[in-house]
Amino acid sequence: MVSLTGLLLLATLASSSQVTPPSTAEIKSSELDLILHRVEDIQHQDPAQFRPYEVTREYKVFQGYDNQPTSEVTAKIGFVPPDKKTFQIIQARGNFAGEKIVRELLRSETDSVRKVHSTEVNRANYDFVFLRRQNFGAAPEYVFAIFPKRKDKYLLRGQIWVDAGSFRIRRIEGVPAKSPSFWLKNLHVTLQFGQLGGMWVPVAFDSIATVRFLGEYTLAGVNTASDEVSIAVPK
Repeated sequence: MVSLTGLLLLATLASSSQVTPPSTAEIKSSELDLILHRVEDIQHQDPAQFRPYEVTREYKVFQGYDNQPTSEVTAKIGFVPPDKKTFQIIQARGNFAGEKIVRELLRSETDSVRKVHSTEVNRANYDFVFLRRQNFGAAPEYVFAIFPKRKDKYLLRGQIWVDAGSFRIRRIEGVPAKSPSFWLKNLHVTLQFGQLGGMWVPVAFDSIATVRFLGEYTLAGVNTASDEVSIAVPK
């Protein structure tokens, strides 16, 4: 299941040389409905929706145009279905601002799990506009613009990249429909998805944000480990 759980953050844009931009007329409304139906359906079939797991995530935090990170933060994130997600900072080095930003983003991510149905990438929460077909390496993809149907800090206005074979979302990029925090402004988020522990989950979390009183920061996060954990599902 793909939920914009605050799970949060930015990766490199696909280069324009990879994109062959056909007109939106190349896809019929019936085909569009079928694609979106498959995208919604495949999210509900993923083990990540009903299997407890724990991942280790490593963040590097850059200030302004610095080439070297000012902070490095490692966190453990645990999920217990259907809607319990927690995080723990297990290591933080460097500038204190880095840990503060990571905590804000993880808090938003874990809070949003409790609103999973209102944050899923589906037609109940978003309007979709087909943009183009393109190839990501050898894998063909559909690219859609997504527009939240309401102002919600857990929904993004931006684009998604959908695998044309599996109908899994490979990438989400955008800005929150509503400011997620007093401390974070102008937040731009990119999530990259992949296989991890037999589940289809975000594996890279990147973002750019202006932090109140502190300036602009860039975060690069990656999940480095995944384990199924034996956690009793709360009744």
